[in-house]
Amino acid sequence: MSPETPAGAAAAAPAPWSIRLRDATVRYPNGVVGLNKISLDIEAGEMVSIVGLSGSGKSSLIRTINGLVSLSSGTLEVGDHRMDLARGRELRRLRGQIGMIFQGFNLAGRTTVLNNVLVGRLAHTSVARTLVGAYRPRDRQLAYEALDRVGMLERVYHRAAHLSGGQQQRVAIARALAQEPGIVLADEPVASLDPPTAHAVMGDLRRINRELGITVLVNLHLLDLARGYGNRLIGLRAGEIVYDGPAASATDADFERIYGRPIGDQDLLGGAASSASTASPVSLPGEPV
Repeated sequence: MSPETPAGAAAAAPAPWSIRLRDATVRYPNGVVGLNKISLDIEAGEMVSIVGLSGSGKSSLIRTINGLVSLSSGTLEVGDHRMDLARGRELRRLRGQIGMIFQGFNLAGRTTVLNNVLVGRLAHTSVARTLVGAYRPRDRQLAYEALDRVGMLERVYHRAAHLSGGQQQRVAIARALAQEPGIVLADEPVASLDPPTAHAVMGDLRRINRELGITVLVNLHLLDLARGYGNRLIGLRAGEIVYDGPAASATDADFERIYGRPIGDQDLLGGAASSASTASPVSLPGEPV
């Protein structure tokens, strides 16, 4: 099937969402506190690195913003919407506009790259169309454009299981973009990748933020990535914010305060930062017979 517009053509950028938390607390049933009375403002279009040790509250923050974890108390606004009050269909609708990227990619390995990216259109597609795979031409076009943006269009009909880890993560980013999100949330998206591939994937996320203006939050534990790719850095410790400022100017002393220990080699990825994604526009391959 041919796309409706030329490959590589810029799609209309979705309106980015801001994020507002006020006295936000997450207390799990076992008594563990994930977030402890956090108040935070993230402006629409920011790219934010979130750092902290395991158990610091990074994942709780990300999962609260996308509605996977409910607040125990406090309020949460995404864009003009009260996420903490949303239930049922409204909650599903809002989550459909929040792109989520996981460490483990979460792709269906036995099906094609295209079908994996079209999963991002489920919140915008009727149940009947979804059941028979009858996606609209616009849904397919959005999938093609998302894959082109991360340099994966030439593998649109490959099985996801045949891709490298970095390629799979780029497909996961494309799936999030196909949602036309107001926010993209990435939870340790490069933790399982080698340094050059990690830098390339982080470069994709930064370019998406800059070119499309989408609000991007990335959970990281590697300090050079946090400093090199985020415009703003938020440090969490024991569910509380202990640093909030420009990422580039965060010092090792700031990170030691966030981590509560000296910084070592294990806290750095190394390798060269990517100034831009390695993605380049390619022609849409012909539909396989």
